[in-house]
Amino acid sequence: MQASGYTAVAALGQARAPVQVSVILPVHDAEPWLDECLGSVLQQDFEGSMELSIFNDASKDKSMTIIEKWKEKLEGSGILVVIGGHDSPSPRGVGYSKNQAIAQSSGSYLCFLDSDDVMMPQRVRLQHAAAVRHPTSIIGCQVRREPPNSTERYTRWINHLAPDQLLTQVFTSNGPTVIMPTWFCSRAWFSHVGPFDEGGRGVPEDLLFFHEHLRKGGGLVRVDQSLLLYRYHPGAATHSVLETTIWTHRVRFLEEWALPHWATFTIWNAGRQGRRLYRSLTAGSRCKVGPIPCPTPPPSSSTAPTAPEAGVLGPPQVVAFCDVDENKIKKGFYCYEDSQERPKPRVPVLHFRAAQPPFVICVKLVSVRLGHVWLGQPQGQEVVCCVHQEAAG
Repeated sequence: MQASGYTAVAALGQARAPVQVSVILPVHDAEPWLDECLGSVLQQDFEGSMELSIFNDASKDKSMTIIEKWKEKLEGSGILVVIGGHDSPSPRGVGYSKNQAIAQSSGSYLCFLDSDDVMMPQRVRLQHAAAVRHPTSIIGCQVRREPPNSTERYTRWINHLAPDQLLTQVFTSNGPTVIMPTWFCSRAWFSHVGPFDEGGRGVPEDLLFFHEHLRKGGGLVRVDQSLLLYRYHPGAATHSVLETTIWTHRVRFLEEWALPHWATFTIWNAGRQGRRLYRSLTAGSRCKVGPIPCPTPPPSSSTAPTAPEAGVLGPPQVVAFCDVDENKIKKGFYCYEDSQERPKPRVPVLHFRAAQPPFVICVKLVSVRLGHVWLGQPQGQEVVCCVHQEAAG
């Protein structure tokens, strides 16, 4: 049976002496791209020891035939190959496959590779050097998109974020600012943060790991060279993750990681995306937006009033939304009609020049550059970007 053969090979791989870098390659029906992908592993100019750890997630095409063909070539050049997998009727998902590939590998560093992508020859060498310098960071790189004109804005975003923006733009709809297909990190750090969520299709395992990485104080570093051909096609696993799922995780992380530091804040954009963000917040976070206090139980006649609990406003402090649209500003407020609160929250809308920081910027990508010009970010002003952009793909 196919699965039992995998187990024997995986066990042999685990018995080998540790190597410096394990390339982690989950595979599911990757026949159209595997030759090019595996060829790029063979072409690496890294002079240290390296292994390729493949986990085949119930492929029904000729992926295993291609893998066996390349195994001989790779091992002939000194690259150890460890193969695991299963032949169940259905795949168990990317998170599960990555975890299994990591478990059967032995490298001190992990280089993640998608089966439809192609590494440039210097990728492992340059990212390994960066990972040695930054042992608690996820190391990424710039990419070249294939086809070249697919997701043009997203590719520009991947490649041109400034070093500080790798952290300040973690709330954007594109997800991780250092994208998963380019990840490289130490095994010790992965073990500290991981493993990947194994919920299967529709679960953004990379985003969930990325958030946990940040919670644990991990850093973000990008090697500013194009080290990966990053392929776009309709069958990519990322298309199985719903936008609403990504949105929910983003908002919860915003509430956990940024909003607790602020007593109040202003949402930059009184339009559809800004209002959606407001409605998506928990009641405690909405209390921080605008001057309408959240309802609190009245004190009993025998008890003096106590200080408001965290997240509950006292007197009015700041406005909730700011915008440039004269019609929105002229109306003067946004009423949250679906709220269960009584009276329903009426959140003021001001011209951006009259607004007070800190801000959560919630705008489309085409407006971001202009938005930052408007904002100017004076000293001491706090800003979080929660930007709506095109799908990553």
